[in-house]
Amino acid sequence: MKTTGSAVWEGGIRDGKGAISTKSGALAAYPYGFASRFEGKPGSNPEELIGAAHAACFTMALSLILGGANLTAEHMETTAEVSLDRDGEGYAITASHLTLRAKIAGVDDARFQELAATAKAGCPVSKLLKAEITLDAQLIA
Repeated sequence: MKTTGSAVWEGGIRDGKGAISTKSGALAAYPYGFASRFEGKPGSNPEELIGAAHAACFTMALSLILGGANLTAEHMETTAEVSLDRDGEGYAITASHLTLRAKIAGVDDARFQELAATAKAGCPVSKLLKAEITLDAQLIA
């Protein structure tokens, strides 16, 4: 399976403007630029997209692993906090911290932690990232 994401850019790094799109149309010419990446201005940036992809991939992987253990989540919510840090004269994505809150009947915390760690390690996006990937997983009542 292959899919695509695309970007266009016009102008210099600080005054330029870009737009990102996905094959599905979930994003269609959505704006991004220096200000949205480094100054907190409106628009998207590659790190938040990687975070969304990592959170979605991990959560789906965990759903698959739970099914293999005869468990089904009533609710799972994952956030991936992606860190972009200085690296020499440039920048590098240095970490992705997954935070999971899950409601799953019939599983104790030790087994839940084991299953979540397996999903973290096996998720295709985790395998893609060279950054440190950490996880804080909690069962909720």
